[in-house]
Amino acid sequence: MNSEIILLSTSAAAIGFAHTIFGPDHYIPFIVMSKARKWSIWKTTLLTLVCGFGHVGSSIILGIIGIAFGIGVSNLERLEGIRGNIAAWLFIVFGFAYFLWGLRRAYINRPHKHVHAHGSLIHEHEHDHDHPLTVQADSSKHEHRHTTNKANITPWILFTIFVLGPCEPLIPLFIYPASQHNIPGMIWVSAVFTVITLITMLTMVLVFSTGLKALPFGKLERYTHAIAGATILLSGFAIVFLGL
Repeated sequence: MNSEIILLSTSAAAIGFAHTIFGPDHYIPFIVMSKARKWSIWKTTLLTLVCGFGHVGSSIILGIIGIAFGIGVSNLERLEGIRGNIAAWLFIVFGFAYFLWGLRRAYINRPHKHVHAHGSLIHEHEHDHDHPLTVQADSSKHEHRHTTNKANITPWILFTIFVLGPCEPLIPLFIYPASQHNIPGMIWVSAVFTVITLITMLTMVLVFSTGLKALPFGKLERYTHAIAGATILLSGFAIVFLGL
């Protein structure tokens, strides 16, 4: 491995880390969705890695196409910028739609009370409508059975957005060794950037999602979906208007 590839690899590691840390869209969606949808640590890890691979892999594929057809770096970066704007606006649309859905869910699931009478004994209990509720009663007890059977397309939506989202800093790092006909160097630089990006994403997601799940939300628990949507919405605004 020559000195140029070593320098490019070091740059790829540093840029991959900074690109991820300062891009809230790389980890915030997984943190808030993991809390709202009560994903396990394994599901959170898997979705983060799959979306991360899609995120970096799409730029690598675009770079390979650019090399094959002789497309210049500036044109590829321009295309990546367009993809970035599309992905950011998709975050905004998804966040806003999920926020509205979360508000509706919170309203439907608002706590309410039932009063039951058994002869001279009257009592009341409170529950919400978080799941379809079946009540079975006899003269002495009430049994509540909760069942749910809902299709979940949220992971697919996140994956699609991440595939559309570009890794702009990777393009020049990727193109240079290719221009020198150094295919092993090109693969190595891409691998370093990918690994560092995924490790950084996963670390941020697991640390903050674990902390968030440990916080007692209390009565705000039924608003977690709306909070998740609002957070993703604000992340999209930060990307579009603040250039994060």
